Amino acid sequence: MYRTIPELLVDAAARAPDRAWLRTDELELTFGAAAGEVGGRAAALAGSGIGHGDLVMLTARTTPAYLLSWLAVTSLGAVAVSTNPAGTPAELAGLLEQTRPRAIITDSEFRPLFDPSAGEILDVDALSGSSSDVPTRAAPDDIAVLIPTSGPTGRSKLVMQTHRAYGMAGEGFPYWMELTENDRLMTSLPLFHVNAPAYSVLGSLACGAGLVLLPRFSASDFIAAARRHGATEFNAIGAMLEILMRQPEREDDADNPLRLCYTGPSPVRERHLAIERRFGIRIVCGYAMSESPYGTIWPHGTRPYGTLGTIRQHPRLGVVNEGRVVDEAGIDLAAGQPGELLLRNPAVTPGYWGMPTQTAATITADGWLHTGDLVTSDGAGVYTFVARKKEVLRRRGENLSPAEVEDAIEAHPSVVECAVVGVPSDLSEEEIKAFVVLDDSVQCDAVDFEQLRAWAAQRLSAFKVPRYWQRLDALPRTPTQRVAKHRMPAGHPPGEYDTETGFTAAEKGSDGD
Repeated sequence: MYRTIPELLVDAAARAPDRAWLRTDELELTFGAAAGEVGGRAAALAGSGIGHGDLVMLTARTTPAYLLSWLAVTSLGAVAVSTNPAGTPAELAGLLEQTRPRAIITDSEFRPLFDPSAGEILDVDALSGSSSDVPTRAAPDDIAVLIPTSGPTGRSKLVMQTHRAYGMAGEGFPYWMELTENDRLMTSLPLFHVNAPAYSVLGSLACGAGLVLLPRFSASDFIAAARRHGATEFNAIGAMLEILMRQPEREDDADNPLRLCYTGPSPVRERHLAIERRFGIRIVCGYAMSESPYGTIWPHGTRPYGTLGTIRQHPRLGVVNEGRVVDEAGIDLAAGQPGELLLRNPAVTPGYWGMPTQTAATITADGWLHTGDLVTSDGAGVYTFVARKKEVLRRRGENLSPAEVEDAIEAHPSVVECAVVGVPSDLSEEEIKAFVVLDDSVQCDAVDFEQLRAWAAQRLSAFKVPRYWQRLDALPRTPTQRVAKHRMPAGHPPGEYDTETGFTAAEKGSDGD
């Protein structure tokens, strides 16, 4: 009924062994050659004593060697723990302490970070062995991966995900996006997240499409890379689309083979259409999370701008996914009332590794996943994002959504990204502060912040307009590319602009005069 990760690879190689699959600027592998390479790496891992249920950490760069090793680990029924190669030594040490892996797959740059006592250390480039059959020792219910997500300080929440969830995601993605074997999916997203492995990698295997692997996102080269490789589809997260739009415009921007982009959340309608016109693509929006790759998607043939779409279903298994909008007491809410989105489907995580309390708080006894996101439903099954549940702020007796304020500010042509947080108020409740990443051509001074404040005031109620403003070169992010608001500069540091006093913290004396 459900297929595993190695079964998707074996099936793809059996259908079209000589068709090109994996492409980079340096190599091209057919489905058959890739399967043989994965089988060889699996044999080498098994020779090192790695077997079913063992945890294997990978410092997962977005490269063929790491991807093929990830597939090899999961084909053995072992558990892949893919970590951010850009993480700090302290973060890496914390993850090692949490997982105590049987082995670590890394490369020469990162090897010095690991003490030999941490586990057997295997070189990703030396792991390749003779071509061999891909083992299919995993069952659908087996844990395939642990996905590090933001959690308590110094301790990640490791989402356990099954072969069933990844197999369902791989089968679902081509259906949701209307992809065929004639497409080439291009990804520059990290292999330590869920998007690239579940959607781009396994989606390409499920439908027999090509896969273009870019080592990193480069706005200046992204469209050129699509041209070089004949890419027809890509997935975007965070500010990728906006960063592409901030590149110098060229007359031939739309002269590329791309036809589809998957992203979420949806840009505002005008920006959405502007991106599509410039690059000659169609953007499909959806919503999912590490805890469930089955969330929402725009249904075929629809354009519900600004929404998350409807509940995703499976092309072969039919209706497998349910959604609800509930209040704090778990009572279902009427159309238009904001509440938390709950999901129930076979791809929901079994829980968080070694965290039974957090698991019980997130997944109910009857299988409903608390997403932590506030949405509304229109009564016809279309959901619209409102805010993260824990990010609802209260100011001047009113509740407000940081996401709504961020959207208004990000609509300004000089703003690349924005993050809105609550900061302590001398009165009560919270004051609102906006951290902004501005276009490089913008000089940051009080006049610019006043312009941004006026822009926001034209679009938001007075209680939603931030009092404090600060420019950052980039917003800090978690390993899964969520904005890490807990890492924003605390207090009132130099460079902050206070719209009530007209002074930055750098200009104020220590007594505030």
